[in-house]
Amino acid sequence: MPENGDSTGTVRTPDRRLCGTMEAHRRLLTEDPGYAARRTAVENRAFAYERGEETVAREGVTRIPVVVHVVHDTDAQNIDDAQITSQIDVLNRDYRRLNPDVAQTPAVFQPLTADSRIEFHLATQDPSGTPTDGITRTRTVVAAFGTDDAVKSAAGGGHDPWPSDRYLNLWVCQLTGGLLGYAQFPGGASETDGVVITHTGFGTSGTATAPFDLGRTATHEVGHWLNLFHIWGDDGTGCSGSDFVADTPNCAGPNFGTPTFPHVTCGNGPDGDMFMNYMDYTDDAAMFMFTQGQTARMDATLDGPRTSFTREALRPA
Repeated sequence: MPENGDSTGTVRTPDRRLCGTMEAHRRLLTEDPGYAARRTAVENRAFAYERGEETVAREGVTRIPVVVHVVHDTDAQNIDDAQITSQIDVLNRDYRRLNPDVAQTPAVFQPLTADSRIEFHLATQDPSGTPTDGITRTRTVVAAFGTDDAVKSAAGGGHDPWPSDRYLNLWVCQLTGGLLGYAQFPGGASETDGVVITHTGFGTSGTATAPFDLGRTATHEVGHWLNLFHIWGDDGTGCSGSDFVADTPNCAGPNFGTPTFPHVTCGNGPDGDMFMNYMDYTDDAAMFMFTQGQTARMDATLDGPRTSFTREALRPA
């Protein structure tokens, strides 16, 4: 359970990265009888892509429509359009390897950095075809949300998703217990599919608060939505876990703050942990790369369980 617990209603500004994706994943394994089988199919495809046994089908750049559901209990949480736009800009730089700080990647890891060929844009049409700015705003009486997906429905005090095969649903709200965000892996139910981020970790302006004010929480959580795991394999602080990506060195556990290179664990010297990877727990300023192996997993996702976004790009306007 996340620090301080989701059920306590504790609200605080996070001072170290905490992601609730694996908690949500484990909950779905117990609540949804078909989830485990669907996850197995997703992983089998991902393994084949990373091993080069399957050829990538999608061509060019996949552009994903995004709807941002702002769920707010206070006026401050009702973040402005500029903060939302800043987050979309960060996603586009990070997923296309256009972020200037990728140059800070240690030389030994530089050849592994990758352009995922994915771009994001605020939706211009709602599910009924009506023009939209891609933003919904909902006043709530819920002081803070946890990882139970309540924010993803009007009944839970949040906002219902738009069709998850046509939009990436991003919910922005106040989260409990120091959580920065959480996502649903491919294979979960459509009515809860998407990403949730606390408003103080969203974008680069407005309520975004250091050290999580560079938009990297969304980069991290959308990585989960595209089927990336944490680089240490979520085995606590051991060395037996895996993110199922060959070019991310095995490491003992999450890195926090702004580590100094190299940080050696799990016998991974001399280069040590790839703590500058978006799927670690470092501060926003310390993470700035995806690898080629991680991109192969994203390819498998966009050719498989999220192929509707690739097909959508091929449809005439």
